[in-house]
Amino acid sequence: MVRIEGKCISENTPTGEDDPYTAGHIMAGRPPSKEAPPFGQRLAALRKARGYSSAHFAKLAGISEDMLTYYERRATNPSAEFVRKAAELLEAPLEDLHGVAKKRAAKSGPPSQLEQRISALRALPRERQKVVLNVIDTFLRDAQKAS
Repeated sequence: MVRIEGKCISENTPTGEDDPYTAGHIMAGRPPSKEAPPFGQRLAALRKARGYSSAHFAKLAGISEDMLTYYERRATNPSAEFVRKAAELLEAPLEDLHGVAKKRAAKSGPPSQLEQRISALRALPRERQKVVLNVIDTFLRDAQKAS
């Protein structure tokens, strides 16, 4: 037996950098038995991408490491306050943490037949436009009565 920093260690116990128990890289808790929820996955990925350790990020966020672990591994409905704080610290839009897809601009294609006709009506003189509008109004009124 050998004493290192007050602990008794067997002579055949590895003490090199490859040993996670003596190299200071002890994993907190056991490995998760199921996949983390989407929010937790995004939070952990953004945190790691910004170079924050879990301890440092937890301190910045004003929460315990256990609470951060909960948010990253189990929370399915995190508080709005925490989500805002995390987004601010990670300098990321809220949508990135929530996983809300940003709406894409609609692809522009050829104008519909209705749009083509409206464009043609706009080109008509004002008096002709009034006649066409009266016909449309009459048709719509009759259609509403029928239904």
